[in-house]
Amino acid sequence: MTKSTLNVRKMVVTAMLSAIATILMLLDFSIPMLIPSFVKMDISELPALLASFSIGPVSGIVVCLLKNLFNLLLNGSGTNGVGELCNFLLGAAFAGSAGFIYKYNKNFKGAIIASLVASIVMAVFSVPLNYFVTYPIYSSMFGGIELIIQAYQVIRPSVNGLLECLLIFNMPFTLVKGLIVALITFFIYKPLSPVLHGKK
Repeated sequence: MTKSTLNVRKMVVTAMLSAIATILMLLDFSIPMLIPSFVKMDISELPALLASFSIGPVSGIVVCLLKNLFNLLLNGSGTNGVGELCNFLLGAAFAGSAGFIYKYNKNFKGAIIASLVASIVMAVFSVPLNYFVTYPIYSSMFGGIELIIQAYQVIRPSVNGLLECLLIFNMPFTLVKGLIVALITFFIYKPLSPVLHGKK
């Protein structure tokens, strides 16, 4: 396979995975008994992780970018793009770190380590991202930070302050989300590997 053909294949696979990620992003849902309903669960990082493992970390990050751009075009944004920006940055941290680690440890053990580390990175990064960027912008748009904290207090009345809310709710939620994506990846990566690597 020539270099130009290889590059075209990588672009096609990245575009295909971006389209799948866009569909998965549209299928998000709330878990109001565990976290306020404005925080959505989806597995749209799954195609990004597949891209990172099969092509490289840059491809995974591109999938995260394109899925959010496509989602804005298809579905609009109720947050003036803030939610999409947060989703992209968290997804990029997840897919990018996983792909970087796996690039130098291309075996099953390396994939497990990469997925675990990436899930932790995404979970930890979610705290400063939401604390300093996402929620301050949300609060200015939707009536103040107190309303956001009150949404968490409906689930756990004892929480006090945004940082505590993020540590108790958002960080574990994001960690579990990453682990779910990783688990699904382990089940489907091998069957999909020939297609992702252009061997079929």
